[in-house]
Amino acid sequence: MKRIHIKTCVGAALLSLFLVGCSDLLKETPRSSFTPEYFKTQAGVMGGVTYMYSHLRSMYGQGYYYNSCETGTDEATWGQSADGNFKNFDLSGVGSMTSDNYPMDILWGSAFPNINTANGVIEYGTASGVSDALISEARFFRAFDYFLLVQTFGGVPLDLGAGELKFNTSTSRTSKRNTVPEVYTKAIFPDLLLAVKNLPDASRVTGSVTKTTARLYLAKAYLTYGWWLQNPKNIPTYPTCNRTDPDGHDAAWYFQKAYDYAVEGIQNAGGNFALQSTFYDVNVATNDRNKEILLYADHTQTSELYNGASLTYGSGGAPDNFAGWMQTWNYTAITSSKTDWSSASLVSSVQREAAQALGRPWVRMAPPIGVVTNTFADKTNDSRYDGTFVTVYRGNWAKGGVTNATLYNANGMQISNGDAVLSFLGSEPTQTIDYSNSVYKSSVGAGVLPGRADFVLPPSGISRRVYPGLWKLGPYRTDNAGGLGSPNAGSTRPFNIAKFSEFFFIAAEAAVKGATTKAVTGTYANDGSAYGMINILRARAGKWKFSNANNATLVADNSAAMVAATPTTITIDYILAERSREYYGEGYRWFDLVRTQTWADYAKTYQICGINYGDHTPVTYTRTIPDNYYLRPIPQGQLDGMEMTADEKKAYQNPAYQ
Repeated sequence: MKRIHIKTCVGAALLSLFLVGCSDLLKETPRSSFTPEYFKTQAGVMGGVTYMYSHLRSMYGQGYYYNSCETGTDEATWGQSADGNFKNFDLSGVGSMTSDNYPMDILWGSAFPNINTANGVIEYGTASGVSDALISEARFFRAFDYFLLVQTFGGVPLDLGAGELKFNTSTSRTSKRNTVPEVYTKAIFPDLLLAVKNLPDASRVTGSVTKTTARLYLAKAYLTYGWWLQNPKNIPTYPTCNRTDPDGHDAAWYFQKAYDYAVEGIQNAGGNFALQSTFYDVNVATNDRNKEILLYADHTQTSELYNGASLTYGSGGAPDNFAGWMQTWNYTAITSSKTDWSSASLVSSVQREAAQALGRPWVRMAPPIGVVTNTFADKTNDSRYDGTFVTVYRGNWAKGGVTNATLYNANGMQISNGDAVLSFLGSEPTQTIDYSNSVYKSSVGAGVLPGRADFVLPPSGISRRVYPGLWKLGPYRTDNAGGLGSPNAGSTRPFNIAKFSEFFFIAAEAAVKGATTKAVTGTYANDGSAYGMINILRARAGKWKFSNANNATLVADNSAAMVAATPTTITIDYILAERSREYYGEGYRWFDLVRTQTWADYAKTYQICGINYGDHTPVTYTRTIPDNYYLRPIPQGQLDGMEMTADEKKAYQNPAYQ
């Protein structure tokens, strides 16, 4: 596995950083080195800023980093084909969290080169004559990376070898970690405040950061730091320090700031950003880069150069967008028969296709049963279950060259291309599912119900091998030419990182934590309370325009029912449940549970069936999540690369992994 050491990524090896284009933002000439003199030119500033957008692909869409944000939470566990990278993060006894875990290298090794590049742009870029707005894009990304790092590892170094927040050009083989308050108050907050001040309201070019993007991250950082200062469950921090703010503010002050900036973000987005009218519109691939998306790691099918990766084959590594493979089961194992089942001639009736409901199956992650039964309990009024998962797998054999107009399927009944071949039921059926039929037995252990031509699995039959796929992250191509396209390639869709909708959750959470609320006017008018903020999104979730399960238009407005079902007293638990319904499988969950210090509460047990086809017996698993696991381990490559004593290296590591 590739490791990037801080001794290189913040030192001389920064000279090997490359630039890869990303949409119209990043049409820059690749350059092999960044120097102070280079950053004093407009080309240098643009080259540095270009790299900052490009570096997002090293993390977002990277399947192993994605795993570290989801596996081990209430949203995901390891799947049948998982290796140690996934089992280690589950904390259920099948692996162990250590400093050698590969996903930790990904964040550490991606963030620090970018931080140093941002240091160079900020320190020297004004000499080039570029605008404060462009310099503030670098400030945003420096704060962005430090925010990721401090949430994941605790305190991290501000001095990369040339002084705090200074551009470093020489290899540094020693390092000192700053405390959590120092990282927030010296780097994250000052940079984001200047970004809010100087960035434009509208994107400079498609996808570039704006005031709204900066406000979102400032509000989120204030909220997170407020929780850290308050520390309601006495979770340890590292490096050890008092939970005292250097600027003299208490947790309540930060919760209020989080609320105020969230409301400001809602009311000052103008026509640049807005909620989509339905939840389906947020995530359907034909509507990518919509106004709800504030930040994304971009890809394109028009050019391998600007896609950053092959258009025909996926490497299974950055900068490919392959996160969607992780929770895609091997649906190609589903078979139907060309002939009557009495003399079966089996064929894969759902073939691998570069389509949003399908894509490349890796079976590395799986949703626990509780995701279907508890998180998404309401599947009638709430559109978010249907707009998140693939619950019906439909025949596409004609695209793979199978000429039969119909195939024989469950109950010996015939199906046509486009018909349901296998369905995951939303609840346990009143009739008994028959798994025993030997004549037309399912190849993937599904069962039959009377009168249905599709094989079925209830929630209790979800296993580590067969489960609803993640529709949100599925691939999409317009160059399939009526066929299966290039399903083995990484997705050419952007990977969404930040959404306008999160302003409402941040405001609601800050309100629950005691912030003084105020009425919101305009498009999203409400009383400003946690209840009012949450209901903006719940009302939207009740609006349907299309049913993925039925593959058909479905116009319905269940907003009133959704609002009526909202409890009048909003709690942190309710907000976390709503966040999971809104952002399931998008890489938010570990950060949400760690921020609110509820990870051990939410993820300590889960149910799922086994690794074999035909496993229909749920098993309860228990995770061990000690308090000191709320910080991830510093990568072993970082420790190995430092010229420090064994005791100094031990002290550098977070206590759980020393």
